[in-house]
Amino acid sequence: MHSYIRPNDYVGVRLPSEGTRIIRPVPNTTVSLGKYGSFPANQIIGRPYHLTFEITETPDEDGNILRVVSAAELHAESLISDGSGEADGEGEELEMYGDGDAPMRTNREIVDDSSTQKMTLEEIEALKKEAGGAGREIIAKLLESHTALDQKTAFSLAKYTLRKRKKYMRRFTPIPLDVGFLTNYMLGEKDAAKIMELRDEAIGLIGCWGNVHHGGNTPIEDAMGSRPNSRYFVVDETGGLIVAAMAERMGILFSEDGDDEATSTVPEPSQHPANEDGQTEADQTEPGAEDSVPSRSPHQQPMSASGNTITLLHAHTRPNLSLLKYFGFDYDNPDESHPLFKHLKTVSWLQLVDPSTDPIYSNEPEEPSQETLSTMKASKRNAFYRKRNRWARTRNVVDEARAGGFDGLIVASLMEPATIMKYAVPLLTGSASVVAFSPTVEPLSELVDLYSTHRKTAFITQKRQIREQDEEDQVQGLAELEAEFIVDPSLLVAASVQTSRVRSWQVLPGRTHPLMSSRGGPEGYIFHAIRVLPAQDHIQAAGNQSRKRRKVSQKETTAPATTATDSGDANTDIQMRL
Repeated sequence: MHSYIRPNDYVGVRLPSEGTRIIRPVPNTTVSLGKYGSFPANQIIGRPYHLTFEITETPDEDGNILRVVSAAELHAESLISDGSGEADGEGEELEMYGDGDAPMRTNREIVDDSSTQKMTLEEIEALKKEAGGAGREIIAKLLESHTALDQKTAFSLAKYTLRKRKKYMRRFTPIPLDVGFLTNYMLGEKDAAKIMELRDEAIGLIGCWGNVHHGGNTPIEDAMGSRPNSRYFVVDETGGLIVAAMAERMGILFSEDGDDEATSTVPEPSQHPANEDGQTEADQTEPGAEDSVPSRSPHQQPMSASGNTITLLHAHTRPNLSLLKYFGFDYDNPDESHPLFKHLKTVSWLQLVDPSTDPIYSNEPEEPSQETLSTMKASKRNAFYRKRNRWARTRNVVDEARAGGFDGLIVASLMEPATIMKYAVPLLTGSASVVAFSPTVEPLSELVDLYSTHRKTAFITQKRQIREQDEEDQVQGLAELEAEFIVDPSLLVAASVQTSRVRSWQVLPGRTHPLMSSRGGPEGYIFHAIRVLPAQDHIQAAGNQSRKRRKVSQKETTAPATTATDSGDANTDIQMRL
């Protein structure tokens, strides 16, 4: 993640009203913040994050209409909002409690309604057009025209002043756009149903239980038999929010500085226009066609990483990853310099369950001879290579997914969880974590019952009985067993359901209480289990109870003193048991 604002990157903005927005500072354009005003995008490009800017009406000597609010000014205003600073323009200290024997002032006798404010709405609108102090003049006039201002306590005056500041101050603070900011923005400002009403704390819990981490950049061939880089299987119906959260933990969500120089040079768009797969004409040359096609610079191939990857399982022709655009990755037109270009792989349900019926996977383009290729037009030759590269890429990704060996499964879908687990869990390696999110608890409770101990015992017992039957009866018995058990309950252990919800509280002396304006909605529940590899043979572990009882009876009949022979027999017995 970058420490400064770059052009054409999405930036989060915190407004005085505690609301948030997402802007995209395109050079030589104007950014609008609604009622808070607008400003040229060039005046924030290249500046660091977390600075508080104030939009002024009159430009300074350099032509800027943005003023950086100093930390001392922000600190003084925060003291006033807490009721322990100085009032605006009055120069007197706001007392929290009474002095000596004087009674503390309260709001019991105050009737705060619209009649206490003498300024009308028309006067306020006219003052907003004339004022040039970024809202400070309006706030001063409102405080001056309030008839019951002297009756307010320190805290009520501070809350009233803070409320007017949030409404009329023309300020904003750019902050980096990460997964946490995007989650809160979608919940509070946009449609929360698009992300299944996922909360920031639930996303953190999913990443922890899913053991999502960055394993380093060690290649698989140099790992000496170990698995330094993880491979995760994901079912995401949140618009790509789960994928973004996992990529952030794995270190592949943001492109680092200098990636454009580190990668190979890309031809000019006018010479090699990009096709629908995000490839240029130079990308579509086969190794055996050097004589017919001009030489080209090497390029990164999409979905080519062997480790630290995310394989997305989707139900449509193209996956829904619209939220990844806020992090610089567009699935329809991907950037080769972005890490997700190589580390994000997509597989459809049809390709996973029955790849022979998928037209992209099964229909291999017929490769013409070199003589035919040399006589083809450039457009037809490029179309052939584009189609063949797409087929080869799809076949490699699908075969890799069907081979399994994934280190974790993350599910955030409205589909029935058992139907997903039936096909996805067998593809996991041993000790892999399985995590599923649901806004309601009922689907996950049923899933826990499917992997419960009593169902596991019944499944193993019936399967053992089927193996003892004839071959014809085994086929029929296995079919009946599959119909009775939706999933194989012996593949997961320690299944549990949990939830996490962070609630905001106001913490003040004598006024500590939860904020009643917090957002409602579903709690959100998370299923977690561990993948195990069941034993193929029947194993029964039991001690030799008869020998133990015989030695105990011998000790009871003999004298209390033990001999060297008895001691040696006891040691021999212990060694045999070990």
